[in-house]
Amino acid sequence: MKCKRLISIIMAALCLLTMSGAFAYKVGEARVAIGANLDSEQIAAVYSDFGIERGVIPEITVTNENERQYLEGLVDDKKIGHKAISCVYITILDDGSGLNVSTKNINWCTEQMYKNALTTAGITDADVKVTAPFEVSGTAALTGIYKAYEDITGNSLSSLAKMVGAEELIVTGQLAEYIGSDEATALINELKGILDITETMSDADVKKEIKKLAEICVTEVLTVVVMVLAVAECGLCVSKP
Repeated sequence: MKCKRLISIIMAALCLLTMSGAFAYKVGEARVAIGANLDSEQIAAVYSDFGIERGVIPEITVTNENERQYLEGLVDDKKIGHKAISCVYITILDDGSGLNVSTKNINWCTEQMYKNALTTAGITDADVKVTAPFEVSGTAALTGIYKAYEDITGNSLSSLAKMVGAEELIVTGQLAEYIGSDEATALINELKGILDITETMSDADVKKEIKKLAEICVTEVLTVVVMVLAVAECGLCVSKP
């Protein structure tokens, strides 16, 4: 069975190749993205976590509607909720510095999950702090990072790359509920690494390859198979460096 719906996190590898070097970084520039549903006391607590005073860094707002633009239909509605709570402080670093991500009060998205999703979306050199005034899933923060980065650069990230980055975050999180966050992240990265091989494999062969990488339930295996095979159905050709 070939899958025609473009939901593959394996597209991350392709998107990264096409997006690499797309923007001229403005080193040192920063933004704060605040969840729209925080009150003044909660906002003050967030700025305390960031270690800066409000007004020093330009601030933007992230709404639940912004979050749903990328995540609705990909994850249990309870994870998204109806409020935007998690907040972000992002600073652009020198080219080649990589991503530094730290979190506080984020109980579903891990630092590595954010890193992988951001790399997929084309954000590769930045210091990112994610926090909330109380424990939340952290899904809104990804949208906040996207918006903040675009505000800094003055350019829009690829809509496809942002969508795939969001899918990668969600699928990794869902797998983590079965096999643990470190193992889920490793599995997704391993699948990216064997992209060339899986493009020509049958469903059965892909399932065998996934089973070699992790012991997960049949339902989750089939989910990952769908994502792997979607790449072949897209018919995309990307030149490798």
